[in-house]
Amino acid sequence: MSWEFDILYWFQDLHGPVMDKVALGLTMLAEKGIFWIILILAILFLGKDKKVGLTGWLALCLSVLLCNIILKNIVQRDRPCWIDPSVALLVEVPDDYSFPSGHTSFSFAGATAIFFYHKFWGFLALLLATLIGLSRLYLFVHFPTDVLVGAVCGIISGLLAGMLVRDFYKAHPDFKIPVLEKRD
Repeated sequence: MSWEFDILYWFQDLHGPVMDKVALGLTMLAEKGIFWIILILAILFLGKDKKVGLTGWLALCLSVLLCNIILKNIVQRDRPCWIDPSVALLVEVPDDYSFPSGHTSFSFAGATAIFFYHKFWGFLALLLATLIGLSRLYLFVHFPTDVLVGAVCGIISGLLAGMLVRDFYKAHPDFKIPVLEKRD
């Protein structure tokens, strides 16, 4: 664990007014998944290809199940800010466990779902997800392995959702979601 603290303390050396605001902004985008939920709902209700929205929604659900409900409660890893409370935080001390990073997993789940269908927009979403994950290190609320495993869980959730939706539509090519489809 000492190497993880070395990385976290390195991030502390980067602190400054601009970087603090950037990190806070990035982390707030993923707070309670709000950015990703709004984005996926917009794609689902306003987008032409409902498969992207369905995949995103399923990916977000899988991410919450895997990370926040299962892994956090099994592993029960203390957060770095709990172990070393001498580091001044820019955010409130989180009250849930550290492993894996839910912010990171949720972000990578949404981004991977988009990437599954649209490489350019998905690449930009994955870049944003990466920055959100790094913000969690900068803010001293997650260990590097929390963020890494969160990213892997999110990618797995996104890919699994993409495969499930793709296979469902192969089996049911005429499937329409009544409340989401335009009426003739």
